Amino acid sequence: MEERLQKYLAEAGIASRRKCEEYIVEGRVKVNNETTTQLGVKINPDIDEIKFDNKLVTNPKKDYTYILLNKPIEYVTTVKDQFGRQTVLDLVKTNKRLVPVGRLDMYTSGALILTDDGEFVYKVTHPKHEITKTYTVTLKGLITPEEVKKLESGVDIGDFVTTKARVKILKIDQEQNKSRLEITVHEGKNRQIRRMCESVRKKSTSSP
Repeated sequence: MEERLQKYLAEAGIASRRKCEEYIVEGRVKVNNETTTQLGVKINPDIDEIKFDNKLVTNPKKDYTYILLNKPIEYVTTVKDQFGRQTVLDLVKTNKRLVPVGRLDMYTSGALILTDDGEFVYKVTHPKHEITKTYTVTLKGLITPEEVKKLESGVDIGDFVTTKARVKILKIDQEQNKSRLEITVHEGKNRQIRRMCESVRKKSTSSP
């Protein structure tokens, strides 16, 4: 049965489907010893020989690994870090080729999934599937109902206008001049929650 090349690579645990698309365009993938840089190419896993960086990619495995990690602060959400910082993979002992599902900021803690199931990563992280993600954030200053409505309606965070979000006030601490919110979104832009809060002139003390 034929399937798209990037889907096959993702299911084989090479990377997420979007990352596999990048690898194809970069010319790192071969089909029957011929480099292909076109997206949408279909292959038959039972007949075609697929190579990534000149290494044979075997038929996708079905016995995947899923780890639910409580990520602490000061760990970056990546497989390798160019600056030598500690990554979330340093927290688990395994020889399996795991990748984080989505991301959490270096100074953010919370639940994070690690897996070698590329198709699962794609389904959870791609915006078209609209998987919701809920965060709690502590802000400097007292949030107003008007600012909450702006966050819920969508705000401009520089290179992107967020879609509707769910925002719930958890606590208003007038003595310490702080607010605590629960924000639910389905996008996954870099530092999105921080940037959303900054758009209503509220600086976060802990958020992705």
